[in-house]
Amino acid sequence: MTSSVQTQSKSRQWVIIKVVAILLVIVTSQLPILEILLQLLGRAPVFATVFLGIFIEAVPFLLLGTLGSGFVEVFIDQERIQRLIPRNTLLGVLVGSMLGIIFPVCECGVVPLTRRLFSKGLPAAAGIAFLLAAPVVNPIAILSTAAAFGWGWMLVGRIGLSMLIAVATAMIFSVVKSPADVLLPSQWLHREAIPLPLHTPVRSLREKLRHMAVIAADEFYEMGRFLILGAALAAAMQALIPQQALLEVGRGPVTSVLVMLALAVILSICSTVDAFVVLGFVSIFSPGAILAFLIFGPMVDIKTTLMYFSVLNKRSVVYLILFPLLMSLLAGLLINLLVA
Repeated sequence: MTSSVQTQSKSRQWVIIKVVAILLVIVTSQLPILEILLQLLGRAPVFATVFLGIFIEAVPFLLLGTLGSGFVEVFIDQERIQRLIPRNTLLGVLVGSMLGIIFPVCECGVVPLTRRLFSKGLPAAAGIAFLLAAPVVNPIAILSTAAAFGWGWMLVGRIGLSMLIAVATAMIFSVVKSPADVLLPSQWLHREAIPLPLHTPVRSLREKLRHMAVIAADEFYEMGRFLILGAALAAAMQALIPQQALLEVGRGPVTSVLVMLALAVILSICSTVDAFVVLGFVSIFSPGAILAFLIFGPMVDIKTTLMYFSVLNKRSVVYLILFPLLMSLLAGLLINLLVA
């Protein structure tokens, strides 16, 4: 008798649980977030393909940037940085915008490298110029753009306008007295997890290389989290937003530039290969829109924005997004007027 009652009680409990579960499904099915998750689940192959594409193409350059950061910390002293950058603010910003020729990093690797240069005494304005211009002026990006578009006005426009925007944005930061004013408090004078003893001023090359590898591994782990998250967000947006819808509204001289700026953020393609990707849109979008994509994408995309927020304070990040956006939009519109 008791067993029968317990069985009935358990049966009722399961019925109640099932009813509650069904009600929860009915209620939550009306929520946009669940709809988005269900849509994303249905497009899982697209999401996985895009995510892996972004991640695989960005990882080598993030590693290069973190190795560069370790190299700067171990082999370059503060006095050498100060000798490299002119005291004049404008000249210092111009030199900073061309440092990408020496440090061939893309938008992923430039963030940890810039932070390390800040800790070595690089002025704030020069560092911002390097942060924005390096992904475009590095030799790999220049050669890939030339391979896609030839040694013509598109290549010259991309390099020239990118440097112009980087310099103009950096001059806004010329009033900043110290890089500490643009970095998050926790990021100022960031040091590696395992410092070398201070009482060994003379170190062998092997010890220096090991020290550099420790710094690179530490920063690669730190920045890699934001790369994974940014790649996942970019892949989700590409999987959920029909690109055909963007193409349909991007045929006008103004809307085409706006759409390509949006695509630059959504696609989050590495600056070393984005020229080949955008080459497929040449017959659809205006020349100004194509150039705006090539300028703005290396400066601001999803993964880069997350890295900005992990290192810089919010006000600085707003400037780094807003001013390049407005100037890239203006440049694209002017190119369309001139070409038309």
